[in-house]
Amino acid sequence: MSATTGARRTAQQYDPLGAMGSRPLAIGLGAFSIVWALLVSVFDRDVVGSPTLSALTVILVAASAAVVFTASSPFRAPFPRWAFVAHVGLLGLASVTSVAAQWGPDRSALNDFMSLITATGIVMVAPYRPWTDLTIGGALLAVVNAVTWGVGAATFPHEIPVAVAAFLAAAPTLVLTAASAVFAWTFAGLAERVQIRAGSYSVERAERDGIAASVQQDRSTILARDVAPFFAELRTREVITDADRARARLIADGIRRAMVADADRTWFEQAVRIEGGDAPAVDDPDGLAAVLDADQRSVVRTFLRAAFRASTVDPAGFRATIRRADEQDDVATRADHARTGAARVLLELDLAVADSDIGIHRTFDPYFAVLRVTFPDLDVAVRPSALALRFSYDQH
Repeated sequence: MSATTGARRTAQQYDPLGAMGSRPLAIGLGAFSIVWALLVSVFDRDVVGSPTLSALTVILVAASAAVVFTASSPFRAPFPRWAFVAHVGLLGLASVTSVAAQWGPDRSALNDFMSLITATGIVMVAPYRPWTDLTIGGALLAVVNAVTWGVGAATFPHEIPVAVAAFLAAAPTLVLTAASAVFAWTFAGLAERVQIRAGSYSVERAERDGIAASVQQDRSTILARDVAPFFAELRTREVITDADRARARLIADGIRRAMVADADRTWFEQAVRIEGGDAPAVDDPDGLAAVLDADQRSVVRTFLRAAFRASTVDPAGFRATIRRADEQDDVATRADHARTGAARVLLELDLAVADSDIGIHRTFDPYFAVLRVTFPDLDVAVRPSALALRFSYDQH
């Protein structure tokens, strides 16, 4: 992974479950900001100002919190840039309306709540956006605070100089923005180094080792079940008959078929077979599972392991279908794919789960969160006793 790529990735993308666990903090900060803005606007202002603009300020703060609440959902991951821009824009506008609502000689800096709300607003989204976005967004909010409060201090002079008032307005946002950016940058760097170290034992090598172990186990089973008893019988006989020769040919054909099947089996089929036995069905005639990259394979394999080890999942009801997505596209889309060299592969998983909708969500929601970050177009259909997943990935 390049440094540029690492800079763009977020804590949510590196650690989806950790980001899901931190979501209550973001929701709590948003709710606290709304309540605080409402209480201060109503009960603790030096200037009566405009009730309409005060109400608008509270609405804008609530709207920014709603954007974060919606976009931070693990089922809408990853947190989109447009949501971050909307969040910052709403907070910046709320800062302006807050000062406008109380336009006058406001003597208590404690009543100017938006400076701290914009600061905590950056903290809310720290796990969801890269450090570059956090830095730019926080800097813009700090500038808005400095300008609006500076204009107010210049219009209504007080003991505090205008420059100091502007700095005090921007300082909380600058401090918490710096802390959030350092967190995001440090987390991404550590996660990247962990991935590099893990790459020393690559997914491909792990799969080769796993397939080799499985092949060895299959051949050992054949030897113990067919070959060894046959040789034991031959040792007790004085003459080898035509029936013995025919049986030997059947055993040899069985070993040859097993070796051919092992050679043709993809990593996906091997993973399904290891976890679910011979019952699950995999329909991948073109071997398109092989084009998944290392991260995608790890995520899919983890979900398969969890699914087959769940007591409510029946392996016999599992079916996987892998096809080129452009087989369902129109002629223009196919031509565009042919020109750009881009093509998509569609993977569909169907599972029989002896559980209710709520039970299925309780069991698999953490895995859905990880899958959503890895495959943004993930579609999950949960029905009583059934679970269906559908997502796509690039074919390089």
